[in-house]
Amino acid sequence: MSDEKLMDAASFEALLTQADSAPREGFLTKATVLAVDKAGIHVDVGLKTESIISPREFGGDEVNVGDIVDVYVERYEGPTGSVIASRSKARREKAWVILEEKIANGESIEGSIIENVRGGFIVDVYGVQAFMPGSHAGTRPNEKIEIPSEKQEFKVIKMDRARANVIVSRRAVLEKTQRANREEFLQNMKVDSVVKGIVKNITDYGAFVDIGGLDGLLHVTDLSWKRVNHPKEILKVGQELDVKIIEFDKETQRVSLGVKQLTDNPWAEEFAKIKVGSRLTGKVSSVTDYGAFVELESGLEGLIHMSEMSWTKKNIHPSKIVSEGETVEVEVLEIDTEKRRLSFGLKQCKPNPWDAYTKEHAIGDIVESTIKNITEFGLFIGLNDEIDGMVHIGDLDWDKSGEEAIKEYKIGDKIKAKILDIKPEKERISLSLKHAVEDRTESAATASAKKGQVAKAVITEITDNALIVEFDGAKGMISKMDLTQSKADCDLGKFKVGETVEAKVLSTLKDGMTKLSIKAHETEEQKKVLKEYDKPAESGSVLKDILGEAIEEAKKSDK
Repeated sequence: MSDEKLMDAASFEALLTQADSAPREGFLTKATVLAVDKAGIHVDVGLKTESIISPREFGGDEVNVGDIVDVYVERYEGPTGSVIASRSKARREKAWVILEEKIANGESIEGSIIENVRGGFIVDVYGVQAFMPGSHAGTRPNEKIEIPSEKQEFKVIKMDRARANVIVSRRAVLEKTQRANREEFLQNMKVDSVVKGIVKNITDYGAFVDIGGLDGLLHVTDLSWKRVNHPKEILKVGQELDVKIIEFDKETQRVSLGVKQLTDNPWAEEFAKIKVGSRLTGKVSSVTDYGAFVELESGLEGLIHMSEMSWTKKNIHPSKIVSEGETVEVEVLEIDTEKRRLSFGLKQCKPNPWDAYTKEHAIGDIVESTIKNITEFGLFIGLNDEIDGMVHIGDLDWDKSGEEAIKEYKIGDKIKAKILDIKPEKERISLSLKHAVEDRTESAATASAKKGQVAKAVITEITDNALIVEFDGAKGMISKMDLTQSKADCDLGKFKVGETVEAKVLSTLKDGMTKLSIKAHETEEQKKVLKEYDKPAESGSVLKDILGEAIEEAKKSDK
């Protein structure tokens, strides 16, 4: 009986041992390749049985008999206990372990971009499919990504193993590399050195070029020895080119680049031949808002500023005077040897109508013409097809104020005027209507009114825009804007006829009227007071007097 019990105990122990060694499910293990045939890859997972795995799960990798591979044991099936194993799941399980280790150590990972999806890319990372947002694909916008790509480095920016979610970034790795390259580049950078760069962005004034983790500005004027209207004419984003470092500021890390500096100036000899004052022929290459560029036969180009286009046509667009492709004669006005710029003049090659008019007319001549324009300060008279003369508002009438007299005229009226002054160098002719009717001489009282003197004037009339006054037998005018320093207080209604005011003489007009200003007089008085107050000696004296009086008062109160 005891023997039976012993046998039962031994059998039970054997059963326990067998149960402990029974194969487990859902684990990662090593397997040996037993055979490769049409059925698949036969592997021994070490459980006295074999499993057949589809070749597709090996991702195209070459598999030979005897190879040791990682597999994931999923479950057992059938009465014989055949093993269902997976190579792809093994890769994924191993990938999660590797990913966790890489993240813990702050290391980058390897992967391949395999597909372009909405919003980004799918990246194969050790068998796990990760997502890379489009904004993290590269450092440059619209960068071309090869699909499928070779293995590259990525940085994990988010991982959730429970949800099988991994987000990676290629940009983070590239930026880190660029920072390292930039530091090395800055240490070795030298002005006049030639480096390779890639065009990152194009603007109206130039292009920004990546020269190894650092962006430099390639200005439009440094692209070519010829003038370039827009950098897009010769550059495009992503283009690789050689550039020369022409300037570098270590503090701001700003780099100026040049392309034309890589070649000799082809116009150096031609530029040296040109002299100021010489006349040359060229074609208008382009017309801008501020002038026109003219290309000479030698290929050199210069600018005709709009102010140098016509003797008489002012404030009109250059396209109204010249057109692109037109052949013109120009005079060289200025040569900037440092910047190698030429300034041309177009009007200098044509007769100056002001000089011609001066030869035909003299001061004192009476001319007859029509009014072309009326402004608040006078009339413009068309003397001929090219030249206008101006009648100042003070030269309209002897007895009426300018504001009143100008109301009597309209554009197109034919009038006679006397030439008071001709200044061809300033392109100006001064005319007078009242002198054409009658010449009067200034009174002794008016002649004695000197600029800057302060006069006590009596108001004789109040118009819409001024006070009419008399002082020392002379007639004067104080405009509304000369009443006071504050524009808000420029009210003529505050004054009365017969009232006396103090005003400073500003000027004596040719019609015998003297221009005065109350505002100028007040301003001058204030300056005098401030000047006296600011004198150290006198201010000290005043302070001494004040303190002295205070001390005396204190003594009296003590008694």
